[in-house]
Amino acid sequence: MAEKPILISFDLCPYVQRAAIVLAEKNVAFERIDVDLSNKPDWFLKISPLGKVPVLQVGGEALFESAAIVEYLDETEAPRLHPADPLTRARHRAWMEVGSSILSDIWTMETTHDRTVFGNALTAIGTKLKRVEAELGDGPYFAGTDFTVVDAVFAPAFRYFDVFDTIADFGVFDGLPKVVKWREALAERPSVREAVIFDYEDRLRRFLEKQGGVILDWRKAA
Repeated sequence: MAEKPILISFDLCPYVQRAAIVLAEKNVAFERIDVDLSNKPDWFLKISPLGKVPVLQVGGEALFESAAIVEYLDETEAPRLHPADPLTRARHRAWMEVGSSILSDIWTMETTHDRTVFGNALTAIGTKLKRVEAELGDGPYFAGTDFTVVDAVFAPAFRYFDVFDTIADFGVFDGLPKVVKWREALAERPSVREAVIFDYEDRLRRFLEKQGGVILDWRKAA
């Protein structure tokens, strides 16, 4: 990549983390610019049709949507993170969608004021992680010893629980030793650690407090 790309981001966005992890795994130096999604600047809206992050500016082009960004990076920068076999690669892309659906459930956990909705989100996450547990091998990563895009997708989801676990034990990892081992391995990966700002956990706590949802008092009524 001849020109240093620019990653347009938001400090808590897990999809930005996905792109940042892949960039780091490929040793691509990049500039990062955060935008205020509650007050989106005009220049950002011009390059992001859906008004979402991440956006990756490469030369005169602006790529939007994390899946498209990650696929572009994997096709243009070594090492390849997707499997070489087409069938295995397709399965990995399918499991990436599972990871994205878990992020949606996590968003519900963060924002809902309805205890039933919150409980349903927890149940959904636990059910999906049980399916992941059945898919995992000896690790330490999703595909064994090779770090893949699936790892880059799940790492930001697991990171949320570093903060959630300080609020209450939500039980989503109970009885899932392979998932727990995978979560721990991802947390130690330099690309994962460096994908967020240094005070990410404090910022996430402040976000939860601002939302004032069920998650903050779940322990009291659980």
